[in-house]
Amino acid sequence: MTIETRPLGRTGADVTILGYGAMELRGAPRGPAIEEDEAGRVLNAVLDGGINLIDTSPDYGRSEERIGRYIGHRRGEYFLASKCGCPLDPSPDATPPFAHDYRAENIRAGIERSLSRLGTDTLDLLQVHMSPSRAQMETDHTIETLVALRDEGKVRFIGMSGILPHLPDHIAMGVFDVFQIPYSVVQREHEDLITAAVEAGAGTLIRGGAARGAPADDKGWQQGPLGLPEGEGQRRWESARIDDLLGDMGRLEFVLRFTLSHPGLSSTIVGTSNMAHLRSNIAFAEKGPLPAEVYASVKSALGPASS
Repeated sequence: MTIETRPLGRTGADVTILGYGAMELRGAPRGPAIEEDEAGRVLNAVLDGGINLIDTSPDYGRSEERIGRYIGHRRGEYFLASKCGCPLDPSPDATPPFAHDYRAENIRAGIERSLSRLGTDTLDLLQVHMSPSRAQMETDHTIETLVALRDEGKVRFIGMSGILPHLPDHIAMGVFDVFQIPYSVVQREHEDLITAAVEAGAGTLIRGGAARGAPADDKGWQQGPLGLPEGEGQRRWESARIDDLLGDMGRLEFVLRFTLSHPGLSSTIVGTSNMAHLRSNIAFAEKGPLPAEVYASVKSALGPASS
């Protein structure tokens, strides 16, 4: 079996519906400890497993450096996305989310450092990180800087890692080729905005599509997927009686394949530093979206998406 590919909006690129999020390769103390050899094995297994999209960020510690070191020689095999606005040298005592700076000098310094770490001359996608307001970007001349970097060949496409309340305005601006948007069966606030982005011609990268592992204490579910209040993911799961709809699927398979079922999805980014988890994610993605009748039943049980 192979992983399905879909067009990434108007970019002309085709990406696998499962992408790899490299945040888990950031290293200690903000991420899981991982030996260098293991980081290399994971990254090469991503490509060997058929995934052709990798998402990273300067905010993710050693992630960019490890991508360049271990799969830079395979650069032609993957669509590479990173982010901008990130602080160049956050304090060792700082905790995420870091204060971001969307002015030209910081973005340009950041992209040069990213390109060097990643071992490439060009990023396929440079995304504005942390969803700043349109007014902030206008003050900082952020879009002009991104367009100039594109014209200089340092990036191919520009994107936004966006959330409410600013995401609708980002879509209306008409300048972003790709949007990275949080979404899962227990976090549907942006469900209709994914469709709106696609209708505007953009590609969509979904983050949080595995909902931090579905309802399981060892996956951080109790802390809330991607910023939900503590216990809220579990409450939403139980109120819709989703366990009754799983059939012969495990929870993680169900959650991931539900995300893949959104018709507006180009790819969902799922990260791990664990080889067994990576193999499971690939196997689930190869099965593709949920059967249409199961997806319809789940949507009915969940009711309208919050917005």
